[in-house]
Amino acid sequence: MFEQTFKNIDDILHKDAGCSSELDYVEQTSWILFLKYLDDLEKDRQTAAELRGEDYSGIISPEYRWEVWAAPKNGNGKIDYHKALTGDDLKDFVDHKLFPYLKKFKADASSADTIEYKIGEIFSELKNKIQSGYNMREVINLVDELRFRSSAEKHEMSHLYEDKIKNMGNAGRNGGEYYTPRPLIRTIIKVVAPRIGDKIYDGAVGSAGFLAEAFEYLKASKQLSTTEMETLQKRTFYGKEKKSLAYIIGTMNMILHGIEAPNILHTNTLAENLMDIQERDRYDVVLANPPFGGKERAEVQQNFPVKTGETAFLFLQHFIKILKAGGKGGVVIKNTFLSNTDNASVSLRKLLLESCNLYAVLDLPGGTFAGAGVKTVILFFEKGAPTRKIWFYQLNLERNLGKTNPLNEADLADFVQLQKTNADSENSWSLDIKEVDTSTWDLSVKNPHRKEDDTLRDPKMILEEINRLDAESGELLKSIQGML
Repeated sequence: MFEQTFKNIDDILHKDAGCSSELDYVEQTSWILFLKYLDDLEKDRQTAAELRGEDYSGIISPEYRWEVWAAPKNGNGKIDYHKALTGDDLKDFVDHKLFPYLKKFKADASSADTIEYKIGEIFSELKNKIQSGYNMREVINLVDELRFRSSAEKHEMSHLYEDKIKNMGNAGRNGGEYYTPRPLIRTIIKVVAPRIGDKIYDGAVGSAGFLAEAFEYLKASKQLSTTEMETLQKRTFYGKEKKSLAYIIGTMNMILHGIEAPNILHTNTLAENLMDIQERDRYDVVLANPPFGGKERAEVQQNFPVKTGETAFLFLQHFIKILKAGGKGGVVIKNTFLSNTDNASVSLRKLLLESCNLYAVLDLPGGTFAGAGVKTVILFFEKGAPTRKIWFYQLNLERNLGKTNPLNEADLADFVQLQKTNADSENSWSLDIKEVDTSTWDLSVKNPHRKEDDTLRDPKMILEEINRLDAESGELLKSIQGML
């Protein structure tokens, strides 16, 4: 039922003049979903208060509650269309009354870790793009049918929302930067192995995939006490995000996964001077896939000891600095980071190897990130002691990866198993740091167990990739034609 509802909502928004892409569909669906979620949360809190014999005043004022403006009901429990706003009346109410009212919550909230603050921040960051009040009424009617009351309902909703984020990434444009394949995220988390009580951080949070999956990992790690669950809710997951849409999606994703007031800030992480980071600001675990290829301005670069315009290299410096001694990191970065000969790359490799134990590197095949041709590696490191030996694993698959043939956890099972003992295999080996040229600190991935000729692809695989690319190009053309 939920899945069909989401498809129907997309069909409605596709017809609306204010929504032109999958990114707009996700954004506009998000704020309406959030208000319906909030209504269900209020009902749960009211029921709990009544069971305790207490009064419940509510977060939202009566005239702005979902049941008043969005879905007033008649005696049969159906929407009362004599009372429900629609058309221009609905659009005017949302644009000129509802959004301004909700924006005020940010200034009035007692602290940033409250649901009230999140309400204010979310509605300060977005605007209603649905131009037709009639389309909006149709979307609201569909969302009203959804329920967020039981854990099973929330679980199903969170998976569907993840699918929407994935589709947004596959749609191209700048959507791909919001989506890291979930099998890869889960694998990184297994290797880093965070524990209850750790403070976990992603300074390039995007759609909050790393934080949401870390929450699921820790929630399933043991039978949690009430105190431990409260620790997960309020004092475990922290993120920062520069872009408004990603901030909104990431916050909503965390909420749907079960974190009521996510500690995600809308800010430019790289605008923070590394010299200003104090011990109280540090984290036990960093999990991240920072954007690569971006170019940062000179004034931003001044915040870092290694000056570079490459966004991902600045993030890596930030992550090293913000980790506690003994803290662990799992970070995605372009594989050229390991071998680039420019001064910034060499200096950054030296910084990483001397301040952290880079204990493992996972080399991923092309196509891991749908829509991105760049090859990547995962750096696993622990802060506080210099690197002595690096264990490499090169993921070699017998198929080409792509949107229709994505990476899965079974692909990574061998890596997860072997990294526990840093065992040698056809795809894994160790490098003693004494063997590294200290003039370049080159860490190129050179598998000693595979001849260069072995890496040449079978003609059949090349043909398969050509067919896959042709199919994806056809889908892209169809989507573009559908938008015209």
